[in-house]
Amino acid sequence: MESLRLTCVISSCKLSTNIYGKGFSFMPGRELGFGHLLRRSFRHGKLTVVRSDNAGNGGGFGGLTDGSNSNAVDEEEEEEEEEGKEREKNGLMLGIDRDVSGAVIGLHLIPPSGDHEVIDSHEDEVTDTKDQDEGVEEEKIQTKVTYNIIFVTAEAAPYSKTGGLGDVCGSLPIALARRGHRVMVVSPRYLNGTSADKNFAGAFDVDRRIKIHCFGGEQEIAFFHEYKEGVDWVFADHPSYHRPGNPYGDSYGAFGDNQFRFTLLCHAACEAPLVLPLGGYTYGEKCLFLVNDWHAGLVPVLLASKYRPFGVYKDARSILVIHNLAHQGVEPAASYKNLGLPSEWCGALEWVFPTWARTHALDTGEAVNILKGAIVTADRILTVSKGYAWEITTVEGGYGLNELLSSRRSVLNGIANGIDVAEWDPSSDEHIAFHYSAEDLSGKVQCKTALQQELGIPIRPECPLIGFIGRLDYQKGIDLIRWAVPELMEDDVQFVMLGSGDPLYEDWMRAAETTYIDKFRGWVGFNVPISHRITAGCDILLMPSRFEPCGLNQLYAMRYATVPVVHATGGLRDTVEHFNPYAAGGNGEGTGWTFSPLTKESMLEALRTAIMTYREHKSAWKGLMRRCMQKDFTWESAAMQYEQVFEWASIDPPYIV
Repeated sequence: MESLRLTCVISSCKLSTNIYGKGFSFMPGRELGFGHLLRRSFRHGKLTVVRSDNAGNGGGFGGLTDGSNSNAVDEEEEEEEEEGKEREKNGLMLGIDRDVSGAVIGLHLIPPSGDHEVIDSHEDEVTDTKDQDEGVEEEKIQTKVTYNIIFVTAEAAPYSKTGGLGDVCGSLPIALARRGHRVMVVSPRYLNGTSADKNFAGAFDVDRRIKIHCFGGEQEIAFFHEYKEGVDWVFADHPSYHRPGNPYGDSYGAFGDNQFRFTLLCHAACEAPLVLPLGGYTYGEKCLFLVNDWHAGLVPVLLASKYRPFGVYKDARSILVIHNLAHQGVEPAASYKNLGLPSEWCGALEWVFPTWARTHALDTGEAVNILKGAIVTADRILTVSKGYAWEITTVEGGYGLNELLSSRRSVLNGIANGIDVAEWDPSSDEHIAFHYSAEDLSGKVQCKTALQQELGIPIRPECPLIGFIGRLDYQKGIDLIRWAVPELMEDDVQFVMLGSGDPLYEDWMRAAETTYIDKFRGWVGFNVPISHRITAGCDILLMPSRFEPCGLNQLYAMRYATVPVVHATGGLRDTVEHFNPYAAGGNGEGTGWTFSPLTKESMLEALRTAIMTYREHKSAWKGLMRRCMQKDFTWESAAMQYEQVFEWASIDPPYIV
């Protein structure tokens, strides 16, 4: 076997052999994984390379310091070598890996034989040189690659938000910026004439205008910029973003020109890294675009059709993040000519509805599907949970795109969202009356009694209090709750619901409150402080969603030691571990209950099991609460997983060249 031995000799920091003239490429210490040894152990010493050629097949270094075949040893170092012989015996063996042709393909560390202390190349502390390193400031080791990241999104909290998309694009960029990346978020500058307009007060016009040719004319886009928490928040400004309502519609429904509005956003996002001198210089062409849902879906299509054919963005990559596949940006086929794309790229967005979905007998079903165009041109695809990444490849969850997504399964991954642990922290939450932690749960009961008092229901700490927070619509399984409440109210429990949506269910909540006056409360609407108090005061959170790409309320609940009972779908199944009381030597494991199939009976069975555990197994319940609070759902954890996907995207060539 052929190997090299590394030893530390305290002396001048010289390499006693010339290894570069031997036809061998020696990688930097950082890449080999022991750069910290060079900084710590050899800061005041010499790296000695010792030859050991047991196989006799050649390939060792010439000119080595063990005295064999030395041709480059300075006389002044001879005495040092004598003193270091004993230390050399305790060195590491650096093995050389070769392929079948004899070429060197890698190196690995081998501990030498004998009883001695071996330096571990992965240890952060080396005790042999602790005294020598004392008082010397340690150099920060940069072990990760940094990227220029461009988020393209229709909403980003706190500037604009209607749901989980705003939370993700308001928190993940900050987490990535903290990890050393240069991050820009491109979103529309919505002005709707309400108090929400003040969210953009800190953004200033950067005095850059671009002209976009689309929809049969020339559109001028302005850019506003705010640098906050390490992120460049860039807002595309156009009159179409200045109207009452939310980012997508108003009380009369979705805006009829949403395709136009978000086409402008995509064009602006592609130009922003090239034209905006943020911090004194532009992001440039070598960027990584994170495009979120169909609103940003034209970005990978534009990169492939408008820029790369002319040598621009040839090193850029695009990652499509699907938050909800149900929304795809489908418009009539005739609208393709308005998008500002070359005519030959029509097939990338072409979509044909099945016969049963067409409006009449003469309808050909032809349409433009922007999300489909993003799927076929993006370099990689992400969803907001691993379970949802699988579900969208099935007929039930694919919304007609399941076969296309299955064909790209090799680049499809799921990463669960994180939560803002500073805002959602039971030890310091300003919205709750009492604070608590995993070490001291006493404040949890006080929050419960305070909530009961606020809601006007009997103050009973021993009574299980169940909560629901969410939209009142079919997706959230509100119909199951409606049909299960009469049976559930027969038990000794209390139930509180917070949400708005379908007027049918809003009226039902008001009626149920009258029927079960001491057991049920329904708060129609949404109120942030109340949502925090319900999350902290309830014992159980119910989430019977039909599908849930990720879900945030179950993460908030676990953070507050409120045990979730959820339908086993998407991100709910990924984040809630089913309780097993017999695991871990009888101490139990898991953070809640999952149920399937989605029926009233299976939901009630899971709820009754949770209620029974709460009443009869107090120690097991406390273990559940503590395990919930100890789960790591931070954005920092999610950011590390995103970095792995960035690396994969950078290794592969662009999907569409």
